[in-house]
Amino acid sequence: MKTNFLFFLALLILASCKSPTPEKNETEEWVSLFNGKDLKNWHIKIAGYEPDDNYGSTFTVSDSMIRVNYGKYDTFNNAFGHLFFKEPFSYYKLKFDYRFHGDQLDGGPSWAIRNSGVMIHSQSAESMKKEQHFPVSIEFQTLGGLGDGNRPTANVCTPGTLIEHEGDLIKDHCLNSNAPTYEGDEWVHVEVIVLGDEKIIHIAEKDTVLIYRKPQIGSGSEKREDRLAHWKEFGVRDAEKWADREGEALKEGYIAFQAESHPVDFKNIELLDLCGCKDSKAKNYKSYYVKEDNSKCVY
Repeated sequence: MKTNFLFFLALLILASCKSPTPEKNETEEWVSLFNGKDLKNWHIKIAGYEPDDNYGSTFTVSDSMIRVNYGKYDTFNNAFGHLFFKEPFSYYKLKFDYRFHGDQLDGGPSWAIRNSGVMIHSQSAESMKKEQHFPVSIEFQTLGGLGDGNRPTANVCTPGTLIEHEGDLIKDHCLNSNAPTYEGDEWVHVEVIVLGDEKIIHIAEKDTVLIYRKPQIGSGSEKREDRLAHWKEFGVRDAEKWADREGEALKEGYIAFQAESHPVDFKNIELLDLCGCKDSKAKNYKSYYVKEDNSKCVY
């Protein structure tokens, strides 16, 4: 498996900046998206409920963790949940730790055992329909081992989207990474480098495990009736709108952590923005920026 050095080498090829790594004496400005105390700056959407209705206290905070728990549920009943950060991003690096624990809630689908993740390039919470199970997005899938074989983490899944991998348009819903299987309730550290609609890189425990390109809206179906059926499968009620956007590049979107029926914890959620001022004369110039936005320059 490749290392982070190769990831940043890939950034160098894509970027117009001098170097994707900080210059000498320059500090990377990582930002904590989660304050460790409450869900300020986050929005909740659970299928079947209005935005910001935290049904059953699905998302809670304790001991500096965001916890997905089902203590107040009787059964799952397709209450797929997502916790959205308040603003979208385009070029960035995200890192966090996750762990599974306990047993899956009764009524949860078999594929959701020790299964969660974070959505990137996602639509917003408020734009989702009430019954919609998943936001249109790219999913960085986090998995735990089941004790009976290979089950890699840091895969990619595509609810309402498509990607290109090694030159091929991938129409399968999920594509496995080269990550190992992590058994038990241990913490696992993962990262994702998102470069707009150019490239996305998955990292598990500091190893590169998956690289893909050209995230886009789509079902992969040529016939319109098949496209509409695809959208309706996961609860989208405005299928016509999404079918008309087939092939549209996903350049930015929201970050959203999942609740899919198995208890899971998230912590150390930090983001490094790779879009910013690239004028070296400015006070806030950073050599590691990949995408130029000189409207942010401060002199």
